Amino acid sequence: MAVEGDARYMQSFQEMYDRHIQMIASVIPEGEARNELTTIVESLLDELRSIYQGVYLIRDLSSKTLAAIVSYGERMSSHIVNTLIPDSVWYDSREFIKTEVKSGKNVLVTDLTNKLVRQQLKIKGEELKIVVGGFISTDKDSGEVTNLGRGGSDYTASIIAAALGADTLEIWTDVDGFMTADPRVIHTAYTIPELTYVEAMELCNFGAKVVYPPTIYPACVNNIPILIKNTFNPEAPGTIIKDKVKDDTRSIKGISSISGTSLITVSGLSMVGVIGVNRRIFSRLAENGISVFMVSQASSENSTSIGVSDEDAAEACRVLNAEFEKEIKDGQMYEIRAESGLATVAIVGENMKHTPGIAGKLFGTLGRSGISVIACAQGASETNISFVINAKFLRKALNSIHDSFFLSEYQEVNLFICGVGTVGGSLLEQIAQQQEKLMSELRVKLNVVGIASGHNAMFNREGLNLSDYREQLKQAPASNIKRLHDEVIGMNIFNSVFVDCTASSDVAGLYKDFLNHNINVVAANKIAASSNYKAYRELKQIAQKRGVKFLFETNVGAGLPIIRTINDLVNSGDKILRIEAVLSGTLNFIFNTISKDIPFSKTVEMAKAEGYSEPDPRIDLSGKDVIRKLVILTREAGYEIEQEDVEANLFIPESFFKGSLEDFWKNLPSLDADFENRRKELEKNHRVWRFVAKFENGHGSVSLQEFDQDHSFYVLEGSNNIILLTTERYKEYPMLIQGYGAGASVTAAGVFADIMSLA
Repeated sequence: MAVEGDARYMQSFQEMYDRHIQMIASVIPEGEARNELTTIVESLLDELRSIYQGVYLIRDLSSKTLAAIVSYGERMSSHIVNTLIPDSVWYDSREFIKTEVKSGKNVLVTDLTNKLVRQQLKIKGEELKIVVGGFISTDKDSGEVTNLGRGGSDYTASIIAAALGADTLEIWTDVDGFMTADPRVIHTAYTIPELTYVEAMELCNFGAKVVYPPTIYPACVNNIPILIKNTFNPEAPGTIIKDKVKDDTRSIKGISSISGTSLITVSGLSMVGVIGVNRRIFSRLAENGISVFMVSQASSENSTSIGVSDEDAAEACRVLNAEFEKEIKDGQMYEIRAESGLATVAIVGENMKHTPGIAGKLFGTLGRSGISVIACAQGASETNISFVINAKFLRKALNSIHDSFFLSEYQEVNLFICGVGTVGGSLLEQIAQQQEKLMSELRVKLNVVGIASGHNAMFNREGLNLSDYREQLKQAPASNIKRLHDEVIGMNIFNSVFVDCTASSDVAGLYKDFLNHNINVVAANKIAASSNYKAYRELKQIAQKRGVKFLFETNVGAGLPIIRTINDLVNSGDKILRIEAVLSGTLNFIFNTISKDIPFSKTVEMAKAEGYSEPDPRIDLSGKDVIRKLVILTREAGYEIEQEDVEANLFIPESFFKGSLEDFWKNLPSLDADFENRRKELEKNHRVWRFVAKFENGHGSVSLQEFDQDHSFYVLEGSNNIILLTTERYKEYPMLIQGYGAGASVTAAGVFADIMSLA
């Protein structure tokens, strides 16, 4: 304000003046000590007022004047602290912390400083309390006030500790210590109890603003442990930084990041094999005070990428374009531009040394999350792998890595549940019941971040409360396909799974986009896997290419492991020759329940009431549901087939599938007499009805068939399913899978199993 000629600077200055005087009055008891301190501080404030007035009058603020101004804070506060602490001695750090100018910056003159510290801080006796203002220093030649830059107070402490050979250096700050990651981004991040000097330095250099990096060096050289403690939480154990730490099985210690990254690439064919290009790059940047925090060079030497802050990007481009102006003009090199909107991430840990697969695991994790690495660098020390990504994926990248390298107490899977009817509702109940057990026993947290019904949808990155989700859902905004699509993709959350418990073709139409955005899909909905073969294959191929999963085990047999078994057989080199199956729990229930006392029409009503059939039972009675299931199994067995290719043999007149549902229920009893006559004949011959799906020699069919006691299909109770797989290996004795194949809770359990296979 003063340098701009704004006279209101005096008002702000007076507030600062009053604050210091009030602080003294509130913490120092009345008496001689308070009076002496007040005199010292008022004298310093009067000096500062005069400097401000000079700045105001001449409208100029040199670096020398600014350094003098910022020194007053440390000088006044150190006097206040010295008076507050009994029997302490105050020293002026400007007398012994000495700097010199190098490359336009004030740097410590180590030997001279160490000598002066030892001379002036004459420590006698076992315990002496010394108070020193940190951050401030003086030029070794001119004696003008300088400063040590950001974090200079910690640096001052480290300089003095090293010079005096201290046993320990304590840094009291506003956090509990070094965290495994930024807790504002990763809520499961925790304090790292021990770090080596190298690990701490690497984390500091990449955004972990716990300690100013130069602070570590003097302590490291003299093997002085550094203890990081929290002023506001003194009971916390903190982080200790030392030469060697206890054995730790974790491959990495922490993740650090820098947002606001720009990547500058210097490239051109003329760079190949030419000595001195990189020297020119880094010399010019250094001369202009531009810091480079990451370098990546292709082995062909035709390009070098450097990471700089967004603030330095434009100047770096200007400087380098000027340096290589001739080469650019001649076409030997390309014009240098900055790519912005990026972030730099580093994984750090000394256990990474000589441990195979760390980089593979890192890049595999990022790939499965749909995150492209723009540039990367790893030093020969193998304690840091750094990479540049699009900044919009930073949160997702940090969470994915933290989870993948087991830095969290548990692995998290983020679920979007679409459909809260019988299956979806049962699934949510099962998740709520199992959450605590999964976290304690399997270290897996199923975090439901989205729930959508046909009318409403709600989303929360931190997770939804499942105890009263139905009430919450009623109050949530309206749901539609576009909102569902945009919310799921827009959340851009790691380890995400979209769970479809609907029968909607519109919802199934979203799978392609979800898979392309590296969102796993678990579907109880049969439409995607049974409709157009080309679309089905495309979904499978996208999932394989993107490294995510498209799972639909419950499409056939509810919770029975039918699809998984077929996949295992095919993947192991076996060939499915014939599929024979009773796949409709609804029809099996109907034909197991029909009797002389319960007519056919009544069994259909009972199947609907029990929740076995579709809302419109004609879908089951027409065989459409079984056809879809047969198509899915046949495709998973490796055959190309469409629903239209399956021969459908109806067991009730086609007229019943036309007209309204009301007409259907009205006319259904007219079939009872015929079914009863046929049933009596079956009973007399000790045979049973089964609605069978069959695929063999490229031909699929569904039909109502009769079986006697010698066949596997004879003993099939209730709504159970059964499947016989004849393969090249299981030819003489087909593989049989049998079990409960219908019902909301069983289907939900199957969906749950798919989710857990992902977890």
